[in-house]
Parts: sequence; C-alpha cells; structure tokens
Amino acid sequence: MIVSHQHKFIFLKTKKTAGTSIELALSRLCGPDDVITPLTKIDEAQRSGGRGAQNWRLHGWWQSPRPFWKRRFWKFTAEDYGFYNHMPAGEAKALLNDDKAWRSYFKFAFDRNPWDRQVSFYHHRYRRESTPPPFADFIHSDRRARINNYEIYSIDGALAVDFVGRFETLDADFKHALEQVGLSLNGEMPRAKTTFRRDERPYRDYYDPTTRDIVGDWYRREIDLLGYTF
Repeated sequence: MIVSHQHKFIFLKTKKTAGTSIELALSRLCGPDDVITPLTKIDEAQRSGGRGAQNWRLHGWWQSPRPFWKRRFWKFTAEDYGFYNHMPAGEAKALLNDDKAWRSYFKFAFDRNPWDRQVSFYHHRYRRESTPPPFADFIHSDRRARINNYEIYSIDGALAVDFVGRFETLDADFKHALEQVGLSLNGEMPRAKTTFRRDERPYRDYYDPTTRDIVGDWYRREIDLLGYTF
C-alpha cells in the first residue's frame, strides 16, 4: 500500500488486480515522507525512476507494545511493525492515527471480475508446480482459495474508499484516480507478474455450475458493488 502525504492519497492494494504494477507507477510520484510498503526483491528491482520501500516501519517487532506471547503464539500485526502489503483499510486507518488525514485524503483501490480473478489466483498459487491440481479441487478443498479483497477496501462491511477502479479498465481508471489529486503518469504503467498464467483459456472454461456458484457466493459483495457477471 501507499500513503502519500505529499499528494494526499491512500492506495490500498488488493490481490490479483495489478496492484504491484500500480504501486510501481505510484512510487514514481511519491515524496520523501510518503509511506511505501515493501515488495518482493524481484518487484523492487522494477521500481525504475521511483522510490523504494520507505517509512513503513514504525519500529522493530521486538519493540512492539503488544506482549511477546501474543506475537509468538498468535500472529504479528500492524501494531508490531507498521504498514504492510495488502493491509486492510481498518488497520491502515488505525495506524495512520490521523482521522483528519484519513477523511481528507483520496482513498482508492482496484478490483476485478471475481471469476476471472479466481483463475488468476489459481495460476499464481500453483506457479511453481508442474502439475497443479484441477481447478475444481482448488475451489472445493484449498483453504487458501478465497481472496479477501472486499475486506481490504471496506471497514465493518461498509465501503471505506472513495473510488474502486476495475482491472478490466485499468489504464483509464488509474488515470481517473490520479486526476482526483491533480497528478498524471508520465510514460506507460509498469507491468508486473504477468507470466504466471500459462493456460490462456477464457476464465469461463475453468468452471462448472457448482464452482461458478461457489465463487459467486464467496464474492457477492464486490459483485453487487461493481456489477460483475459471470
């Protein structure tokens, strides 16, 4: 995610929606006091002409105000170290600790047709396996099959951002988001993580009626919000 105090915007990064490409582009526009969360080593190498990860760490995890046993036996949280990739809006708002900034900054995120997004996630999930399981098995049995994008740009179930762009109209919607804070991007948007999908069949070909309905039920809120159809 990115919090730009210089340009007064907050970008909440969702999953499988070109979020890394958007971050790479936004890092070109950020100032020295802006928050940029870390990417993988490979993705960081693509920040050509932009700033790298900065200002995201509040302190070392060993200095966390939470008791050590909670960190050891539960999980690390934003309170332990700071801003992080795919951070939900509620945590970002709390960590920003400035309600005026949260209310006044332009907040945006991107999402994608959930049926297509799920196929993209399937290929990413098994990118290192030469023989991945059938897509239906992934949907039915993989505990990590579900994506929490709606939870990233909502708080207590209510939309928490000013604009949700669409992956399907990425360039136009990204341009629109930048225009809201008086910015524009020089050059083309970087393209990251575009090689995981080895099977280029249309996403509908992956589904049977049961898996289609499962995904529809999982992501009913973003489907209703953005009007996506199978």
